[in-house]
Amino acid sequence: MIAAHPVAAVLGQDGQQFVPPVIDWAVIAPVVIVLGAAAVGVLVEAFVPRRRRRTVHLVLVPLALAAALVMVVRQAGTFEVVMSGAYAGDGPARFLQATVVVVGIIATLFIAERHVDPAGDAFAPRASTVPGSDDERDFTTAGWLQTEVWPLLLFAIGGMMLFVASNDLLTMFVALEVMSLPLYLLTAMARRRRLLSEEAALKYFILGAFSSAFFIYGAALIYGFAGSVLFDDIATALAAQPGSNGLVLAGAAVLLVGMLFKVAAVPFHSWTPDVYQGAPTVVTGFMAAGVKVAAFGALLRVVYVGLSGLQWDLTPMLLVVATLTFFVGSIVALSQSDMKRMLAYSSIAHAGFLLLGVAAVSRAGLSASLFYLAAYAFATLGSFAIISLVRDANGEATRLSQWAGLGRRSPLAAGAFALFLLAFAGIPLTSGFIGKFSVFSASIEAGDAGVVVLAVLASAVAAFFYARVIVLMFFTDPVGDDVRVVVPSVLTAVGLGVTIAITVILGVFPQPLLDLANQADLFVR
Repeated sequence: MIAAHPVAAVLGQDGQQFVPPVIDWAVIAPVVIVLGAAAVGVLVEAFVPRRRRRTVHLVLVPLALAAALVMVVRQAGTFEVVMSGAYAGDGPARFLQATVVVVGIIATLFIAERHVDPAGDAFAPRASTVPGSDDERDFTTAGWLQTEVWPLLLFAIGGMMLFVASNDLLTMFVALEVMSLPLYLLTAMARRRRLLSEEAALKYFILGAFSSAFFIYGAALIYGFAGSVLFDDIATALAAQPGSNGLVLAGAAVLLVGMLFKVAAVPFHSWTPDVYQGAPTVVTGFMAAGVKVAAFGALLRVVYVGLSGLQWDLTPMLLVVATLTFFVGSIVALSQSDMKRMLAYSSIAHAGFLLLGVAAVSRAGLSASLFYLAAYAFATLGSFAIISLVRDANGEATRLSQWAGLGRRSPLAAGAFALFLLAFAGIPLTSGFIGKFSVFSASIEAGDAGVVVLAVLASAVAAFFYARVIVLMFFTDPVGDDVRVVVPSVLTAVGLGVTIAITVILGVFPQPLLDLANQADLFVR
């Protein structure tokens, strides 16, 4: 908790007493463990011989994530604001941190896979080499592995954990950058189709820089209104001045533009299909799941806590953005011929459905959003893991036409992918149905029944392209014999088993997680 230290107190230039914060290490321990392990990973890259680095990382990363998960679970049920109000250890933060860590653990299993690609793992042997050059061929022949991905992965996970617990705009901005910068690099490291991967990373970086600029400019405008970047102080200033204020409205709008970019909401979604297609598929799965959880967690805190006094101004805007998002995502996905791009537009549509929970600004909307995020994250991880297993002579076979007859070649892989598609469509007895039902119910309770009707229509449109893939896999004759499903190692098999089990269990027995979400449906101030 925040405590004063009488000896350390000094006077600032304005004569006011400045008291350094007392750091409660126990509360921030989950984030410290992950970021500390990431720093250790950098030292591993610097001092451990190359042939041993992968082994060290495969011990360090799971241990760090497991320790962070244990600390998050141990703190469940406690509510504390520490670091002079900059870090909130409350129910939503811990629920989302646990989700991010579990996503990170499963993503670690997929990233560590080496049996799928005959050349090694999913990453270029050395990202600094020119694609197609003699150096690249030499490093590939020598069997080099890009072990830098492991500290980058931990930094991204640590940034996500801090992002959902940030209780002021500056800490949130720092967390945003810690989360984003490693992802830009990971996007550029694909072993195959490297030019496409590097192009995707460049687009992601440039558009991400624009979104960060919008975020920090909006934060500056809000600071000009409230005189503070703390969410509690911003909410207090809005309560003290209930009338419309052009400065804070402009600041809130610009700030939300930066955040809506990260959740891939229309019209700030253009980066999503290109990045999802170009990035290594295991990174795409991690990014699609983890960034969605973290970005919506931060957005919920901003809307529900910091800008709660602007509910009547922000809700119509959020509902319009939500409607555009789920319709654009669902309709444009119909025309896609690449599996990764199709799931990218599916992700955009799901962002629209989740925005209904944000716009509800209620405890029901918060708990429904938390459940939806968890259900969506694990189905997404599993679906991209399946895509990484379907291959031809050139690598991953991502064209829809190449998936024809996949159910005959590999009933298990096709069946698992069909399960994830049914979850995305919101079919009963899958996690997606419970998630959509919860969000739609919360939106109806908030008085937005008309928008929910539109969301149901968009869901019906989305169900069509999900069903099209299922028909293609099970009821269409195969074209050619070069496409096959690679048998993965035990790492990917375990990760897929976990995502399949979670998708089914949350559809059949959702109540335990719903109870956890209901217990975590209150932000602390």
